[in-house]
Amino acid sequence: MHTPDGILMYPVAHIRSDFPTKFGIPKQSGLSQALEARVVFCPEYRSADAVRGLEEFSHIWLLWQFSAAVRESETFSPTVRPPRLGGNERMGVFATRSPFRPNAIGLSCVRIEGVEQTAEGSVLLVSGADLMDGTPIYDIKPYLPYADCKPEASGGFAPQRGEALAVDFPAELLSRVPEDKRDALTGVLAQDPRPHYQSDPQRVYGMAFAGLEVRFRVADGAVYVVEVTEELAANNDYDLIFSDIRLADSDVFEAFRKVMPQSFVIFTTAYDEYAMEAIKNN
Repeated sequence: MHTPDGILMYPVAHIRSDFPTKFGIPKQSGLSQALEARVVFCPEYRSADAVRGLEEFSHIWLLWQFSAAVRESETFSPTVRPPRLGGNERMGVFATRSPFRPNAIGLSCVRIEGVEQTAEGSVLLVSGADLMDGTPIYDIKPYLPYADCKPEASGGFAPQRGEALAVDFPAELLSRVPEDKRDALTGVLAQDPRPHYQSDPQRVYGMAFAGLEVRFRVADGAVYVVEVTEELAANNDYDLIFSDIRLADSDVFEAFRKVMPQSFVIFTTAYDEYAMEAIKNN
């Protein structure tokens, strides 16, 4: 729909995934195929006819909104700091996949695992999604191998995926994770959820996944899981302070960290924006 100010779009669906926050979500779709999610259509698009023939395709494209990165009042920034380059080098926004762009639109290729008929209409079961729970989806299109696959393509400053890390997940902690979520969680950890500019082997990170809070550290090419508990939102023992701050560099964060020596710090990052959640008295 066209408006005096541009084009107005409405979601056709929303995704239901195991990621209630940005931290931990794979940096690209398809990096962890064990991740499962559900695409649930908005009421007006729940006709079974709308997905007729989709089961004949193995993959689909999802066109969606970086809903956690929308900032209506911000002016256009032509450059961003990609984490892949350490967070300090700037690149043109259109040469990156940063969510902080004029139109906060994301594009993901996911595998169709099935189409399920439910009380909410046709629900798409997909794997390999890199979307936060509740993300609005604007459109869905089939992946066409003859047109969409470009083996000769070059990848600029991100020519290939990073090396997967070994994951040391003690059996007692792994037993706290639902069996059908273990491969997905291990796959996410193997992708190294940390911001690329972080390398302190003693620092403990935390991520929310499938109703759990998973804490880990990374050292010598491996991820070491140190704790698995119920998700923080359900734990009243924590005093959660959330601050969404644009940081110039890691020195600003270190200054913040020094005044909270008892804090357990969780990084949540989306490219050149570093959101910090500090859990006190842990």
